[in-house]
Amino acid sequence: MIRIPSRPRSELLAIGIFVAAITVLVTQFITATPAAVAVGDESTRIGSLGWQFTLRDAALIAISSYAAGGSTIALLNGAESTSSTVADTERTDPSAQQSTDESSNELLQARREEWETVSERLTSNEELVYQMVLEADGVLPQSEIVDRTDLSKATVSRTLDSLEAKNLAERKRHGMGNTVLLT
Repeated sequence: MIRIPSRPRSELLAIGIFVAAITVLVTQFITATPAAVAVGDESTRIGSLGWQFTLRDAALIAISSYAAGGSTIALLNGAESTSSTVADTERTDPSAQQSTDESSNELLQARREEWETVSERLTSNEELVYQMVLEADGVLPQSEIVDRTDLSKATVSRTLDSLEAKNLAERKRHGMGNTVLLT
């Protein structure tokens, strides 16, 4: 079951501040006073030079800009902590962990049953690498495969390319190396 986390009050406050700040900014820029050039005592208007902001307008724009930026940073930090909290909950929630363990055990058992038919269509290096990852419960760093066998890094890499082409394994980037997963 997928849990959708509710938004905390601080995140809702940050969203409200962001919307209000953007509304103030848009309003200030739309309602700016046009600057006009006047010549002589009769104030004859010759042309427009652009837009003029009063000190009050400039202060509102500055405050709104800081509020929009601060609330954006708060929302982005909240999104990072929410994703890590969800991951932590999945790791610490016994029922979520148990269902994950059960499904992975079922998958590994099914993979072991398939092993007889799969092994017939693999070369010796492919069989060796596949069996090694299978014995490691379907997940093994690529560097471990190199360390545990007499195969070179290049040979292991080519062998994994072949297993990936046959949709039997997949490499995921993990730090400076790869983790091999059975598919």
